[in-house]
Amino acid sequence: MTGSMWRSVQGLIGRLFPASYRWPAQDIRLDYRLLHLVGSIHMGTRDMQPLPARLLRQLQKADALIVEADITQGGSPFDDIDPREPLERRLTADDRSRLEALCGELHLSPTMFDTLPAWQIALMLQAQQAQRLGLRPGYGIDYQLLQAAKQLNKPVIELEGAEVQIALLKSLPDDGMALLQDTLTHWHTNARLLQMMVSWWLDAPPRQPRIALPSTFSSALNDTLIARRNKEWRDRLRALPAGRYVVAVGALHLYGEENLPTLLQQ
Repeated sequence: MTGSMWRSVQGLIGRLFPASYRWPAQDIRLDYRLLHLVGSIHMGTRDMQPLPARLLRQLQKADALIVEADITQGGSPFDDIDPREPLERRLTADDRSRLEALCGELHLSPTMFDTLPAWQIALMLQAQQAQRLGLRPGYGIDYQLLQAAKQLNKPVIELEGAEVQIALLKSLPDDGMALLQDTLTHWHTNARLLQMMVSWWLDAPPRQPRIALPSTFSSALNDTLIARRNKEWRDRLRALPAGRYVVAVGALHLYGEENLPTLLQQ
């Protein structure tokens, strides 16, 4: 049997009998490239450490670890952000009231956000929410994989990098006000979504990529932050040289409409 025929048979077997994992993951074969896609959570609970032994074996066999950004490198990406106008000039009365109520719940002073861009306020609030749910960056899946890759002397490939991610946020219309408004509007829904994703690691992941997920983004934001990036990552992953790769991206990129596994298989 020729090499190309054998790869075709392997691909068919993989589609008919996909490997099953107890974490959110899917194997994708692209000719001479085998990708183990991992649905990461950027902040995790203590119970999510250590990583499953089977996942670490996948990393041992891999030629490289691929992540959205190497979060173990460099300082804060927020150091060079110019101050904005006070929030009272930028927020509607309703949004300001919701933000103040949320700050009271989180025991935060609204003045700490006063001159920050709206997208940065949204990210800080989301991080506070995750911490209140018991999640910590040191238990995040991509952070643990990066630490393991360093111990194994595995190369790390970034799909974007922190600078590209910050540039994307800075490019959002109206300084990312829609992201802040969605964060305020879908606060409790986002908490349930975080708990759901934690359960994918502690209990069982979804078996189908096209599952219905709670909506926490507007359609335009979902297109910018999820769908468009999935297409860019698909192109980058298809351009990889031959080899085996562990690819850790945010878990939401593996499920729902226009998910990354489906795009890669098209």
